[in-house]
Amino acid sequence: MKRLACALLLALLPAPLSAQPATPTPISDARASAPFDITGQWVPLITEDWRWRMITPPVGDWIAVPLTPAGVARTLEWDLAADRAAGRECHAYGPGGLLRLPVRVRFDWADGNTLRLQTDEGEQVRSFHFVTAAPGPDLPALARPERAAGAPTLQGRTLAQWHAYPQARGLGFGARETSGGALRAVTTNTTGGYLRRNGVPYSADAVITEQFNLLPMPDGGDLLVLTTQVEDPVYFARPFVVSTTFRRETDLSQWTPAPCHTDDPLEPTIPGGRGR
Repeated sequence: MKRLACALLLALLPAPLSAQPATPTPISDARASAPFDITGQWVPLITEDWRWRMITPPVGDWIAVPLTPAGVARTLEWDLAADRAAGRECHAYGPGGLLRLPVRVRFDWADGNTLRLQTDEGEQVRSFHFVTAAPGPDLPALARPERAAGAPTLQGRTLAQWHAYPQARGLGFGARETSGGALRAVTTNTTGGYLRRNGVPYSADAVITEQFNLLPMPDGGDLLVLTTQVEDPVYFARPFVVSTTFRRETDLSQWTPAPCHTDDPLEPTIPGGRGR
C-alpha cells in the first residue's frame, strides 16, 4: 500500500515551482465535483513507525529524515522544557507532521470551495482552498510562498485540486472499472514546525505536498491513504516522503478533543547520534 501511494504521488506531481506563474482562481463548486466523499471521521492505522508516531523519540533521533547540517544542528538543540516555557507545544502539530500523530481527523465543507480538516488531539483546524481544476496551472506554481497573502501561521496556506482519473478495481476488489480520483494539496506560508515531536525541524520555506486517495474495502469500509512530501531548502537535503493510512469511522464517540502536548522523550539506548 505504501508503494502504491508513493507511486501515485510521483506520477501526479506537478511541474517545478518555477513553471507556470499564475494566480489562484476558485473553481465553481469543488464539493459538487468531488470524485469521492472524504467527509466524516477517520482514525489512523499506526502499523509502522510506531517509535516516532506514538511516543516522543530521544533527542537527536532523526533516522530516515534527510537533514542538512543545519537541520541536524537544530535537531540536537531541541529542548522540551524551553518549548513548554515558550508555549511552543503545538510546533509538532503543523502540516508537516500533524497527520503522522495519533490523531483522529474529521473532514467537512465550510463552503463549496473550502474543505475543512479538524483533529481531536491538538484541536487543530486546516482549510483546503480549492482553485483552478485540472487541467490548469500546477498547484506549486499557484502556492509559491511569494504569492501568499498574510502573515505565516502554524497551518499555513493550503491550495487544493481534485485530480480525477479512471481507476481499475484490480487491487483485490475485482476488475471492474470505476471512476476515481485524488485530492491534491500544496501548503506554504507556514511558520515552520517539527516533523516529529522531538524537534526534527522543517522551516518556514518548506513546501508540503499532500495527496489523498480513497481505497474501498471488501467489507464495505474505506481506507484513506495520504502521501506527504515535504521539501525544505533549509533543513532537508532532499524531499522527505511518507505515507499514512486512515480508516473511516462510523462510531463518532471516540472523538476526544485535547490540547497540544509532547511527552518527555525516551532516553537514547544507543550512544551517539541516531540519525542516518
